[in-house]
Amino acid sequence: MAGSGSSGSGSSSAPCASCKLLRRRCTQECVFAPYFPPEDPHKFAIVHKVFGASNVSKMLQELPAQQRADAVSSLVYEANARMRDPVYGCVGAISYLQQQVSQLQMQLALAKAEILLCVQMQHDGHATASASPPSLQRQQQQLMESEAYGSLLMQNGLMNSTGAHQQQMLGSAGNTALMLQEACLKKESLWA
Repeated sequence: MAGSGSSGSGSSSAPCASCKLLRRRCTQECVFAPYFPPEDPHKFAIVHKVFGASNVSKMLQELPAQQRADAVSSLVYEANARMRDPVYGCVGAISYLQQQVSQLQMQLALAKAEILLCVQMQHDGHATASASPPSLQRQQQQLMESEAYGSLLMQNGLMNSTGAHQQQMLGSAGNTALMLQEACLKKESLWA
């Protein structure tokens, strides 16, 4: 079974990465050969280390031929993720990216609220205190929308302990907008 010679059976002259690593003869029926070429031994080595050759072989044999390439790509991706993060693997990477997206959405919402507030204040010109109730209502509506966004994240299971902190920050975003509005009104009253 030590068939790592240069003249292997079948059409290929070298055994696939799997057979080379496992030190066995690579045949034409080898389930690994189409997906683990000899010139990329690391690809199979990492999959073998995480999942085991027999498990990968069983998975590939149970799948239709047209789905095997996608399955191998997924196995390689997950194996690489498991090597970086043995506990969470791909889920850890996905969770991290979702948290980044949530933080960026929150920052974008804050930036939009600040821009809206500044444009509104410039548009109002020298507004008096009587003009503040509609603005206050708008700010309260934005606060409710940010809280609704936080509850939507919780319903979708996207919020963990970091997400709870983000919801706190979303709530404080509305408070920050209200404080910005009050500060702008105070500045205008000083200049009026």
